[in-house]
Amino acid sequence: MKNARISVCRDFIVGPVDRRLFGSFIEHLGRAVYGGIYEPEHPEADEQGFRRDVLNLVKNLNIPLVRYPGGNFVSGYRWEDGVGPRENRPRRAELAWRTIEPNWIGTNEFVDWAAKAGAEVMMAVNLGSRGMEEARSLVEYCNFPGGTHWSDLRQSHGWVKPHGIKLWCLGNEMDGPWQIGHKTADEYGRQACETAKAMKWAAPSIELVVCGSANKNMPTFASWEATVLEHTSEQVDYISLHAYYSNADNDIADFLARSLDMDAYIHAVAAACDYIQAKKKSRRQIHLSFDEWNVWYHSHGQDKKIAPWSIAPPQVEDVYTFADALLVGSLLITLLRHADRVKIACLAQLVNVIAPIMTVNGGTAWRQTIYYPFQHASSWGRGTVLQTLIDVPRYDSRHFTDVPGLDAVFVQSETGENMTLFAVNKELQDDMIMTASLNGLGNWRVMEHLVMANNQLDAVNSLDNPDRVTPRRISQAEADGDTLTARLPSLSWNVIRLAKT
Repeated sequence: MKNARISVCRDFIVGPVDRRLFGSFIEHLGRAVYGGIYEPEHPEADEQGFRRDVLNLVKNLNIPLVRYPGGNFVSGYRWEDGVGPRENRPRRAELAWRTIEPNWIGTNEFVDWAAKAGAEVMMAVNLGSRGMEEARSLVEYCNFPGGTHWSDLRQSHGWVKPHGIKLWCLGNEMDGPWQIGHKTADEYGRQACETAKAMKWAAPSIELVVCGSANKNMPTFASWEATVLEHTSEQVDYISLHAYYSNADNDIADFLARSLDMDAYIHAVAAACDYIQAKKKSRRQIHLSFDEWNVWYHSHGQDKKIAPWSIAPPQVEDVYTFADALLVGSLLITLLRHADRVKIACLAQLVNVIAPIMTVNGGTAWRQTIYYPFQHASSWGRGTVLQTLIDVPRYDSRHFTDVPGLDAVFVQSETGENMTLFAVNKELQDDMIMTASLNGLGNWRVMEHLVMANNQLDAVNSLDNPDRVTPRRISQAEADGDTLTARLPSLSWNVIRLAKT
């Protein structure tokens, strides 16, 4: 049995949680759109062809924001192909993922789908094969009420009211050699700056995300951020971060330590932002948009066997294990612990493609293991993050040293009447007795203790067994005044919900 001590105090906070921290992502990739959110021949299809069963699962995730339409896809995308009568829309060879894009779903339809899901759209513009003029025109098409060429065209397509899209991405992973229209930091920074100016002149209230490095292992990492922000920091509001994590080596201790990698990444990008702010003697602080993050490695071998140039092949369909759900829980905790700088985050992606939701074409839909930690955090992780100090045994793994055996964070609700502890016990064998001192926060009672634990790390949810890995309620947490004690099973995701007495 291991012991952990946690301390929080009402006077020490990280900051408020931006609701957009629990965003997600839909790209025209694999079966994310066709066969995922859209399948007009499905028994559950609504009048627009959207699957109601998928929509219900998405709604239960409480996602406020969905990034669209890419991803690598956007750097070759002509947004005009996806508007107007479907029978007039062209089929295109989609080079990023080597498929055929039929353009059955485009900007207007996706905005409608997002509204049905209770989410806003985070729209990405193509700064790979296209540029400022096309981006400015898309803003006009989406956000102008009428009376101009592009807004009148939208109205002629049947969408009279403007979409009012608030958040826009200036391209995607433009530092990556795999990206259509790959650029140097100076090339991209200049283009992003001028595009940002034109977009904000067209719609002054929009917010813009500039591309950071595709990941922190890129050879130009940090220098890319500094150079791009030299050009854009007075025009943009956020800089992007992307990270995916793998357990290809089947080393659970090292895999669960990868939340430290995300933590270091956030610190490094925030430092680059602050350096440029200081250098420019500016009062504008750039915040972070972690708009792609997840576990991704299961599908790599299978994807190599897929022939190119088909519509919506089953690409990037990771089947997630219980172990993956544990790391996703730790990554959510890490994002919450940086709520002062990370204002936007998107679990990549949402349906079928490295996703919490899986479907069968013409058949059912089900929740993957990672669905539950995300649902819990999105439901009860809103409010104010408290500085959560943890004294716990640590371990060393192959790539990390001094790894805490417990990841945990407290979030107090906006009303202050409720509080939630999210915790991952990373100990391989031992349960953990956790004692938390809630200094100055009042007296509390335990409403419920949810736990996900499984004696098989490779356990998955599937079409035949969709509920093999699910959360359950246990009675292993007690509150006595301002002290919370709980027994956390080894290798478990825990949610302890508290109410003031």
